[in-house]
Amino acid sequence: MKNVVQQEFETVIGLEVHLQLHTKTKIFCGCVNEFGQEPNSRTCPVCLGLPGTLPVLNKSALDHAIKVAFALNCQINPFIKFDRKNYYYPDLPKGFQISQYNLPIARNGFLMIPTSNGHKKIHIKRAHLEEDAGKLIHDTTNNCSLVDYNRTGTPLIEIVTEPDLSSPQEAYDYLTILKLTLQYLNVSDCDMEKGSLRCDANISIREKGEQKLGTKAELKNMNSFRAVKLALEHEANRQQTLLQGGEKIIQETRLWSEEKQMTIPMRSKEEAHDYRYFPEPDLVPFIIKEATLTEIRQSLPELPNEKFQRFLSQYKISEYDARIIIQDPNLANFFEECTKLYKETKKICNWIIGPLQQELNAHKITFRQIQLTAKNFISLIQRVEQGVLSNLAGKDVLQWMINTGKSSEEIIAQKGLAQVSDEGALDKIVSEVIEENINVAVQIKQGKESAMGFLIGQAMKKSQGKANPKLVGEIIKRRLKNE
Repeated sequence: MKNVVQQEFETVIGLEVHLQLHTKTKIFCGCVNEFGQEPNSRTCPVCLGLPGTLPVLNKSALDHAIKVAFALNCQINPFIKFDRKNYYYPDLPKGFQISQYNLPIARNGFLMIPTSNGHKKIHIKRAHLEEDAGKLIHDTTNNCSLVDYNRTGTPLIEIVTEPDLSSPQEAYDYLTILKLTLQYLNVSDCDMEKGSLRCDANISIREKGEQKLGTKAELKNMNSFRAVKLALEHEANRQQTLLQGGEKIIQETRLWSEEKQMTIPMRSKEEAHDYRYFPEPDLVPFIIKEATLTEIRQSLPELPNEKFQRFLSQYKISEYDARIIIQDPNLANFFEECTKLYKETKKICNWIIGPLQQELNAHKITFRQIQLTAKNFISLIQRVEQGVLSNLAGKDVLQWMINTGKSSEEIIAQKGLAQVSDEGALDKIVSEVIEENINVAVQIKQGKESAMGFLIGQAMKKSQGKANPKLVGEIIKRRLKNE
C-alpha cells in the first residue's frame, strides 16, 4: 500500500495574460480609449450593444496584436475570424463578448526565461484579440454594486501559455520578462493598477514522474506579480495538503485574498463549451496580407534581450548595470543619449543606478514622469568630477533638477552650492580644524589614517559642505607632515 505522506509532488502552472492595447479608440467603435474618466462617459450604442449597431475592427489594435505575436515568436494566422463568447454578467451589456476561438491571430510561440539550470522555453499556446468587459464597483456601505461601462470594448490581447511553468518563481520571472517585452513594443502601458495588464493562473500538482495533469484551480484577483507568486505558492501548498490527506481537488475558480494571504473559492469552473462560442455574424473573416506582416515585422523595435547583449558589447558595461538599465525602455534610451555626450559609461551607470534610481524609487515614479535631459544630467556628473560640486551636493542638485527641470548650472548658482577649491580659503579652515582637534591631529601623525576622515568632516562642517573634500585632505596631510 502506497504511503501517501511520502509522495513527492511537482507543480504545473499555465498563465493567461490579458493586455489592454493602447489605441486612440476602442476595438469595434469610435469611443475614446482612455482610463480614469467619469463613469459611463466613454460609451456609445456600438460598445453597449444596442440594436441596429455594427462593429468595425480597429486597424491599430490588429497591428498591435501582430507586433506582440512577432515579439513572442508566434506563428501568425493569415486568415482570422471573430467569434461570440456567450455568457451573462452585469458588466457585459451585450450578453456576449467578441473574441477569437478556433482561428486566433497567433499560435505556437515562446518566451525564454532564466532559471538556475539555464534558460527555459515557455511555450505560448495562443494569442487572440477580444474586447474587454465593463467594471463592477461593489459598494459595501450601501450594499449594492455599480457598473462602469467605460472599459467595455477596450481592445485586449490574451496571451495563453502552455502548462510549462514549474514553480511560482518561474511564473514571476515569465511575467516580468513578458511585461518588459510588451513595454518595448509600446503597445500598452502595462499598468496593473489601472487594469491594463491582468493575469489569471491555472495551477495543478501531480506526483513526480506522472505525465497526466492534475485537477487544476484557476486563480484570479491578483493585482501584482508579487501577488501572483504568493497566490501560486499558497495554492500549491493547499493542493498538496489535500492530496496527502487523501482528499480530492475540485476544479474551480479561486480568488486571491490579499488581506488573508490565501486563496478562497469563487465558483466551480465552466468548460469552454459552456460559453457557446459561434462565429460573429457582423464581422467577416479577415485575411492579413503578407505585405502587412512584412511591414510590421520590419517596424519592430530592438527587444530587451537584444538591447542587453548590445549594451554589453558596445558600451563595455557590466551585466548587472546593463540588466538594470534595460528594465525601463525610456531609461535605456536616456542612457544612450548620455553616452553621446560623455564617454565615461561606468560613471553614467553609477549615477543612473545610484542617485537617479533612488529618487525615482523614493517618489514611486518612472523615468518617463520626470523632467531630466541627458545634457543636464551629464553636466551634473561633470561638475562633480571637476570638483565644482561634492558628491553629496551633487545628489541634492539632482533632486532639484528632477523637481524643476532646471540645469545644474542654474541650481548651483541659485543655491550657492559651488565647492570651495581656493587653497587660501581652505588653508584657513584647515588651520582652525587642526587647532580645535589637536589630539586627532596627533593620532594622524602617529599613523592612524582613519582619523583623517574626522578632520575632513569638521572642515566640511565649517564650510557648510562647500569645501572640496579631496583638496582638504591634501592640505591636512601637507600641514601635518611639515609640523
